[in-house]
Amino acid sequence: MIFGQDRGELRQMYADAWKKHCERSPLSPLEAEIARVIELHPEYHDDVTDEDLNRDYTPDGGRSNPFLHMGLHLGIREQVSTNRPAGIAGIHKSLLAKTGDAHMAEHQMIECLAETLWEAQQANGAPDEQKYLERLQKLIR
Repeated sequence: MIFGQDRGELRQMYADAWKKHCERSPLSPLEAEIARVIELHPEYHDDVTDEDLNRDYTPDGGRSNPFLHMGLHLGIREQVSTNRPAGIAGIHKSLLAKTGDAHMAEHQMIECLAETLWEAQQANGAPDEQKYLERLQKLIR
């Protein structure tokens, strides 16, 4: 796991990476990846520079959690780079060819990942990788 379990630490990591990126300071490989994801989401720039990084994002608040969304992007990127679960790199390559847009491809994959994680949480178990891969396969058919 590339991140810890503390929400505040995770969010601070995003804020620090973005600040360093904006200041053109050297970035670790992980910070650079985080900054690339933030850069793709200008709608979240205020969130990562806000003094109150511990804000709650609830469904009734009308906004999705930007840190969760960006974390899902990072999760997809890590899965693709390690091809775990096996076959996801090929699915990503096919989806990229189909959409012609890496960001759009990630967003489609994120929907599958989020649904799989939600089901695992509801069942209080591990994510079903086979079901996840089946969902992803439907994107390229």
